[in-house]
Amino acid sequence: LQRWNQRWAMDFVADTLAHGRTFRVLTIIDEHTRECLAVETDTSLPGLRVIRVLEHLAQTRGLPEEIHVDHGPEFVCRSVRSWCETHRVLLRYIEPGRPMQNGHIESFNGRLRDECLNANWFLNLASARIQLESWRSDYNRARPHSALGYRTPNEFAALLAQRQPQPTIMGKLS
Repeated sequence: LQRWNQRWAMDFVADTLAHGRTFRVLTIIDEHTRECLAVETDTSLPGLRVIRVLEHLAQTRGLPEEIHVDHGPEFVCRSVRSWCETHRVLLRYIEPGRPMQNGHIESFNGRLRDECLNANWFLNLASARIQLESWRSDYNRARPHSALGYRTPNEFAALLAQRQPQPTIMGKLS
């Protein structure tokens, strides 16, 4: 990978609230900058909700060339496939049973599980959302990555911005 918005990865991770209700987290990362672009948290995240998150990212960051995903129902549904086709984003599906083909997001989700989900007791969905967003912010701003020359994802993205044109947002240069 040579630039941001070249390839994103998307996946889900699940956890349980204190009273036993399960919730899910849609995670989206940029594989080049290692930035966590979204941690959308709710009890249900169907395909239309995935599209809403992608639309928000398209408006604020631009679109990727491709997105790596597994064969989860939210990613194979007609609405998500149609949205990607309309926006000329290639959905690249990994082989069933081969999660390491989407290793960047699997590694990210493992870190998210170890450092946030397993480390916190979420009383309700609102507290889970606040804690997850706080963790995402810390991950992007304060966590150096060896693959980024020991820069944080935000530092690495800023360095790229000095060297490369800004990513396009909805087809226009920003």
